[in-house]
Amino acid sequence: MGFSLNERKENLRRIAEMIKLFVDAGVISLTAFISPLEADRQMVKEIIGPDNVLEIFCDCPLEICEQRDVKGLYKKARAGQILNYTGISSPYEIPTKPDITIATSNCTVNQGIAIIVDELRNRGVVLK
Repeated sequence: MGFSLNERKENLRRIAEMIKLFVDAGVISLTAFISPLEADRQMVKEIIGPDNVLEIFCDCPLEICEQRDVKGLYKKARAGQILNYTGISSPYEIPTKPDITIATSNCTVNQGIAIIVDELRNRGVVLK
């Protein structure tokens, strides 16, 4: 699928439907995807069930995302080779009420994981 807002929405819908199957089977599922619009994040919560979703906002300045871009997608987007790229030629709505915000420019991957695991423990999803 491409990067248009409609294609992203459909991609998110498909992910949510798949995850709902796992949740219904009692399987804890962790997924990572770009969901630039609040309305789409709400759609995901409605499909999966709001009590079954932990929204994590990985907060990182665009400049750092571009520095970390090993595939060169931001460079291609800035050159006009990729259209509708989130944060460049397509909008990104910062989550208004994420369950967790991780400032990924200020912590290591392991520190970010620890924040998530701590929250899952606090919620009784995983044992302490």
